[in-house]
Amino acid sequence: MMFWAIAATLALVSSGLIAAALLRGRKHAVPHAAYDLDVYRVQLKDVDKDLARGVITPAEAERVRTEVSRRILSADSQLRQAGAGVTQPGGGASVLAVVLAVALTAGALAGYLALGAPGYQDMPRGARLAASDAARANRLPQAEAVARFGTPEAPITPGEDFAQLIEQLRAAVEKRPDDVRGLALLARNEAGLGNTSAAIDAQTRLIAALGDQAAGGNYAFLADLLITAAGGYVSKEAEAALRTALSKDPAQREARYYLGIYYDQVDRPDAAFRTWEQLLRDSPPGAIWVQQLRDMTAGAADRAGIRYTLPPLGASPGPASPGPSAADVQAAGDMTDADRQQMIRGMVDGLMGRLAEQGGPPEDWARLISSLVILGEAERAAAIRDEALSIFQDDPEALKKIRAAAQSNDPQSRETAQ
Repeated sequence: MMFWAIAATLALVSSGLIAAALLRGRKHAVPHAAYDLDVYRVQLKDVDKDLARGVITPAEAERVRTEVSRRILSADSQLRQAGAGVTQPGGGASVLAVVLAVALTAGALAGYLALGAPGYQDMPRGARLAASDAARANRLPQAEAVARFGTPEAPITPGEDFAQLIEQLRAAVEKRPDDVRGLALLARNEAGLGNTSAAIDAQTRLIAALGDQAAGGNYAFLADLLITAAGGYVSKEAEAALRTALSKDPAQREARYYLGIYYDQVDRPDAAFRTWEQLLRDSPPGAIWVQQLRDMTAGAADRAGIRYTLPPLGASPGPASPGPSAADVQAAGDMTDADRQQMIRGMVDGLMGRLAEQGGPPEDWARLISSLVILGEAERAAAIRDEALSIFQDDPEALKKIRAAAQSNDPQSRETAQ
């Protein structure tokens, strides 16, 4: 309330000064009558000179003196009546003064309401940095963040075949708790089904089982799960996972993205901008996250007061999506059956995880279906096929690719895909 009182007072005082200047009479530096008096005095002196030279007669000189003296008296009277050379404004000036005073006051207050931040306290740079440091130090732990910002889980009910496979996977992991491959598959599939808590547990156990061999992507995925569970809030544990992910792989995109989220939440839009702007530079033009990243980068620049122009959108596609291609499978021809299966399995797991998290074009879904068929997992391939057909149900070309992938290697799939 104090701010508005001061602002209104300043606006009224400013408009009052302008109105007073309009209503006040305009003072001339030298009044017109003063010029006339100077001229008449010179004429009186010239009369005496002309009489001495014999240019005029005494009678003419007397007549001229009388006329000039009359004019001097008239000019002096005009000078006195003018009020020391002040010209009073007309009625139009009064109306203009009132209009300008009201417009200035209302415009100033309306402009602040539109562009300013009413009620926002003064925050100099030092205070902002101190507040950011305090926000970093006081980040909520994961449990409190979930309780405050998280939403109840809403797991997806999978098809009967897929549900059976998940149950088998859970049972296998319980029997072999240190099986890194099983834990990785379980974490990804639990996340895809919306069982975030179970996915966090599996991913934490996976990192513990891997020990020093855990990669940056493992920690980045854990951070993703923690942040999802907390409704987008980056908790202490999530920040620690992000820092570890980037210490192992500074180029890890997912971790860099979420680190920008963290900076934004602790009121450091400048750091968020630097993080996202570099990530935007490193991202393939065709990546599905680019448009959202562009919006966030521009927003962070605006909040940080940084002059920034987004680069034009590129038209070139991003790099090939991870997953086994026909060339990959052929290249594995010289491997043993076990090594070949392991290589394909690793590629399939990566592709499946990416599609569960981010989605992808129909080519990627077709590749995943074909790979599962190669691995002899016809039931999982059929489940993935059904999911893909549902996703791309309005895209005839995509449906052709998916059905072709399902029919390419398995007679049973060929029959059921019709």
